[in-house]
Amino acid sequence: MKTTLNLLLLGLAGAALAQPPDLDAMLRNADRYRLGGAVGSATVAADLQVETRVESFHADGKVDKERRYTVFTQSDRRSLVLMQSPAEKGQKVLMLGDDFWLLMPQSQRPMRITPMQKLLGEASTGDIATLGWHQDYNARWLGEVPCAAAGPEALLPGPREATAGAPAPAAVCHHLELQARRKGVTYQRIELWLGHVHHEPVRADLYVQSDRLAKQARFELDRAPPQGVVTVMWLTDRLGNGRQTRVSYPSRRPRTVPAEWLNPMFLARQPNLE
Repeated sequence: MKTTLNLLLLGLAGAALAQPPDLDAMLRNADRYRLGGAVGSATVAADLQVETRVESFHADGKVDKERRYTVFTQSDRRSLVLMQSPAEKGQKVLMLGDDFWLLMPQSQRPMRITPMQKLLGEASTGDIATLGWHQDYNARWLGEVPCAAAGPEALLPGPREATAGAPAPAAVCHHLELQARRKGVTYQRIELWLGHVHHEPVRADLYVQSDRLAKQARFELDRAPPQGVVTVMWLTDRLGNGRQTRVSYPSRRPRTVPAEWLNPMFLARQPNLE
């Protein structure tokens, strides 16, 4: 009788351990690493100003081009991107939900674009304007894997010296599949690897509507979890030349922009905001 009871208890314990984790909480925590909020807290700043630098690389690892952007990410899936580099100065991208507009300084007509519109290298408007997954995707847990199994060594990001000083990645990762809730989302499917304990983003495979692997993303934190935030996202092209793009975030701070800044017609009439 005692043996039977012990086996029953072991079976129940094993079943409990096999239950998938709280996926909603995992995605919220992952988003906080990208937005800069405190992991485990009930809230994260909804309105932010994020300074963003994008660098594309030659095949030999040398920097090809660099662009700078100021991104105002606001509540309800709204973002405004101001292009700051001399070659693009005055241009803006406005995201309202699944709708994207490009505004040129010499034109009073906002132009509709898609979130896959390239900005520089492998970085698209959706990559820059969107800093979270929780609102856009439904998640399915695929299990736990060694983080080293999230991709071969050849897919590690960028020049080796660029990663010096970054904290070591988690040893065990949660492997998730994310399905877009709407067709207008930047990527229709994402395979995502998160740290086992703190759910920091480690790597993401990004699939377009044809279910082709378009890019692979890897994330660097400035400090070990749970205190750190994502300071670099590496994007590697998987449709063509395999080149890499580094998206870095030098600073984040709370900032709520005036409501009219999120109106495409206002932006077309008022090219100078600051």
